[in-house]
Amino acid sequence: MNYISTRGAAPALSFTDTMLTGLARDGGLYVPETVPTMSAADIAALAGQSYEEIAFRVMRPFLGGTIPDDDFRGIIDRAYAGFDHPARAPLVQLAPNHFLLELFHGPTLAFKDFAMQLIGQLFQYELKRRDARVTIVGATSGDTGSAAIEAFKGLDNVDVFILFPHGRVSEVQRRQMTTPSESNVHALALDGHFDDCQARLKDMFNDFDFRDEVGLAGVNSINWARVLAQVVYYFSSAVSLGAPHRAVSFTVPTGNFGDIFAGYIAKKMGLPIDKLVIATNQNDILHRCLTTGGYKMSDVHPSISPSMDIQVSSNFERALFDAYDRDGKAVAQLMDELKAGGFTVSQGALDMLQATFASGRVSEEETLQTITQQRKTSGELLCPHSAVGVHVAEAHLGATPMITLATAHPAKFPDAVEKASGERPGLPPRMADLYERPERVTRVANDLTTLEALIRERRTN
Repeated sequence: MNYISTRGAAPALSFTDTMLTGLARDGGLYVPETVPTMSAADIAALAGQSYEEIAFRVMRPFLGGTIPDDDFRGIIDRAYAGFDHPARAPLVQLAPNHFLLELFHGPTLAFKDFAMQLIGQLFQYELKRRDARVTIVGATSGDTGSAAIEAFKGLDNVDVFILFPHGRVSEVQRRQMTTPSESNVHALALDGHFDDCQARLKDMFNDFDFRDEVGLAGVNSINWARVLAQVVYYFSSAVSLGAPHRAVSFTVPTGNFGDIFAGYIAKKMGLPIDKLVIATNQNDILHRCLTTGGYKMSDVHPSISPSMDIQVSSNFERALFDAYDRDGKAVAQLMDELKAGGFTVSQGALDMLQATFASGRVSEEETLQTITQQRKTSGELLCPHSAVGVHVAEAHLGATPMITLATAHPAKFPDAVEKASGERPGLPPRMADLYERPERVTRVANDLTTLEALIRERRTN
């Protein structure tokens, strides 16, 4: 099992090398050369298994023998030991044929924990085996950063620097990043929006001298291991509703396209998925692209669902790679055009994308209305991102069961939830003192040279 770049000009790598490398040296994203498949019997055999066992069976073929089975089982067990629900990703029914997949029972109350807790254990395992050290730099619109810090804080072989847009994350998200006291983690508030954070991260990866000097590694959703970990809960939830004997559909609130791309991989593996529905907020570049074929950047408008306030959806490149018949040169050309403001998807590629994905857009008012409505009708209290998903899903309900991904706990966005429902959601007891903990944060300019100098200065040599 080897991994290749979406831009076609980087060497193929093994799973563990792909994980530690993150972004390919040609600027592309790694994808498997071939996607392993599971038979209907293999999928049916997942019924009744623990989440950890499902994770082992789904992910193991992608490792290509790079990690022994017993070691990988131990990594998975450690990754999910800190989740506060025994099912890890439980399903709740909202309405006939509409289910909510609760992905917020991890340490930082967001779906990112499923991937980040696993990748933290994978990094620690592989770095110890290689007697190596890395500097992890991540960019976040809110949840990735806290999940990364929680996964890597205090580990021996890693320094962690997280860039987040100053003033554009919720207070809970910010405090989850700025209150850990471990010396190997650093929260950096960048003057700009998330796309600026993501751009500076890619600039660092493309500065090969700096990359090699500090041992740069990435844990954003550009990292294939992040996507792979998210594939698992598509299988666990679908099997709970009768797969492979009946198909299911999924609606995914997404900004960076990583979570919905994991569903696409699950479908390619053989999971009988009918619809994969992309739900966007007012920053609706993915919905506009799938509707018109034009991926044209515009201003980022701050919203009550800030983790989706994105115009450059990095993982969309992986979908484009397949839509263009895995032509790396064609994808590289599109990414060059994106730097100038946008590109137009060819008709053949657009046909493939439209056949694979549906989409919808939700306004701020509709998001608030959905939170209000669901509290009254189903009793569920939704975070704004989950509400975006539920609203779009309701337009796609049919005979096939629909699973909407609930990506964060409502307590991460208490102001918006209180405005809509009249209730201020409380944090779990283990996080009750979050607002009293001292913060450690450095505000930084949106400047590559400044950022690289800071990382050089603060990392452990």
